Amino acid sequence: MNIRRTIGMLLPALLISCTGDAEEKYVPPTTPATPTEPDVVVYHERAKAQFDLINQYYQVRTGATTGFYNENYPKQASDNAASFLWPYDGLVSGVATLQALGYNVDYTAFVARFDRYYRPSAGSVNIGGYGSQTDGTQGGGTRYYDDNSIVGIDLVEAYNLTKDNTYLAKAKQVVTFLKSGEDDTFGGGLWWDEDEKNQAGNGNSNKPACANGFATLFLLEYYAVCPQSEKADVLAFAKRLYSWLKTNLRDPADGCYWNDKQADGSINQTKWTYNSGAMIASGVRLYRYTSEQAYLDDAIASATGAYSYFVRPAGSLALAYPNHDPWFTIKLVKAFIDLVPYYKAASGYVDTFANYLNYAYDHARSSNGLFYEDWTGTNANPSRSAQLLMQDAALESLGVIALYKGESATKE
Repeated sequence: MNIRRTIGMLLPALLISCTGDAEEKYVPPTTPATPTEPDVVVYHERAKAQFDLINQYYQVRTGATTGFYNENYPKQASDNAASFLWPYDGLVSGVATLQALGYNVDYTAFVARFDRYYRPSAGSVNIGGYGSQTDGTQGGGTRYYDDNSIVGIDLVEAYNLTKDNTYLAKAKQVVTFLKSGEDDTFGGGLWWDEDEKNQAGNGNSNKPACANGFATLFLLEYYAVCPQSEKADVLAFAKRLYSWLKTNLRDPADGCYWNDKQADGSINQTKWTYNSGAMIASGVRLYRYTSEQAYLDDAIASATGAYSYFVRPAGSLALAYPNHDPWFTIKLVKAFIDLVPYYKAASGYVDTFANYLNYAYDHARSSNGLFYEDWTGTNANPSRSAQLLMQDAALESLGVIALYKGESATKE
């Protein structure tokens, strides 16, 4: 079972309880409350310490998957020999921030392990793509379009950090895989995965914001570095997916994005931070590449709407991001960072997150230093906190804020 299905089953009650009609009218201030940590915080040092803890507790040290990472700590009887692709990708994203900060973390070895999730074909589809799991030698499981897109984003990032053209060639393969998934049902867009397309009555058979949003973002990242001969086609593909999402899954009331369009045409109106984040980031890039103001207007509207929708007082915190799924939240915050040069109020959104991250560091970690899922510290929820993905989110968050603040491990 893919980890996202577990998240979907566990959290609807949380979302309903946090987003009632009365609460949705709350508009948080753009300026955060007084920082919870008055002393200077060196985020890059905290990020490196978090990376070391992940290696200590999650890294596989024996067998065919040596060098990979476990899905949970402690490892559970039902866990595979290595984590699903999604949490492994989350780890690579975090390690990339350490590489950018100047740490020697054997970054290229992390990126190389993506190859062991790769499936040259699946069923009747003779096009390569990344499977959801690995035995340490080759990929297996379902090929999800959002998984492939976030791997693609990491491949482009690897190229930007190393200038190794091998990563561009692999990113181009992701473009080809995504094209194989585009169809005309509901006027375009991608399904969640290639195995469950257009199956009425199957809740997993949907065209989701995650698959389409991260595909759009990946394509725009790839567009910036791909050969000139590919640019027109890649940009057109990205624009198609962006337009489909805006037409089908954007809430006109606040600019946030609903979760998916089901095979029966109904809309799952659940909202997650990362879906809006992918579209804000995409809007910023489309504005950069086309100079069309409408894309920047979309990004600003979605950012203000998302901040108002997702940020709330919580316990002793004047302002807090959602107390679940921090990997989702950092994707929204990264989009806010992208927006800062064009919309200064977004810097306040980032400052709010930094304060929340500081609070979590002091109040939402176990005695071994690993983070809870709930960064307010009120619910340790050990079953969810045990997941690698939760620790990835803390690593990436610390690294992203370190970079945002201009830190560097090599300056000290």
